Amino acid sequence: MLTRKQYELLMFIHERLKETGVPPSFDEMKEALDLRSKSGIHRLITALEERGFIRRLPNRARAMEVIRLPDSIAPGLGAPRGRGSFSPEVIEGSLGKVAPAAEPAANPGIDTGAEIPVMGRIAAGVPIEAIQTHSHSISVPPDLLGKGEHYALEVRGDSMIEAGILDGDTVLIRRTETADSGDIVVALVDEEEATLKRLRKKGASIALEAANPAYETRIFGPGRVRVQGRLVALFRQY
Repeated sequence: MLTRKQYELLMFIHERLKETGVPPSFDEMKEALDLRSKSGIHRLITALEERGFIRRLPNRARAMEVIRLPDSIAPGLGAPRGRGSFSPEVIEGSLGKVAPAAEPAANPGIDTGAEIPVMGRIAAGVPIEAIQTHSHSISVPPDLLGKGEHYALEVRGDSMIEAGILDGDTVLIRRTETADSGDIVVALVDEEEATLKRLRKKGASIALEAANPAYETRIFGPGRVRVQGRLVALFRQY
């Protein structure tokens, strides 16, 4: 899946190529997506290329081609969906929902655990694009799960090492849009970038605090940070 900005850029490039046969310039893409800098466009293009949606052609300025479109519109190569129908969240769909009352196990002596989807990677460092890919599942002891939906993310980065969260760990997240000051959360910044940080509330502002002195605390104004889940547990392979 793509973030909203990635989707909008892909469709803008696709429509421009259909109309003129020439890809848009960085300035045109920046203006179309209402971004402040060309570096944001470069990051979006790199993400689209890594996900196999576009290909940049070597030795030709501005040259790129659209390889494929999202599955939901690929058959008709239609226009992009409206903003209201696309939610750039880290996770989508039916996630490890816990039933109010568990069914008795067929063999009481064997606890097979609950299957929880791993929805890609989360940055414990500099924020990265929100990831929405169900890559695989892990088995989690039911006693770690409360009510509601759960999902897992693979940690990339070292900004939370003093909280015991290391690069390569898998974190178990309970989906929620609220959190208390001091909770470790999955935070979506500006509807584009996802990161795992400790949340601190400072009046109307939100601070995302690392657990590593090498990283500075980032403070955001109202409406820029959206909580998408709270840390429940983590798993580590040795």
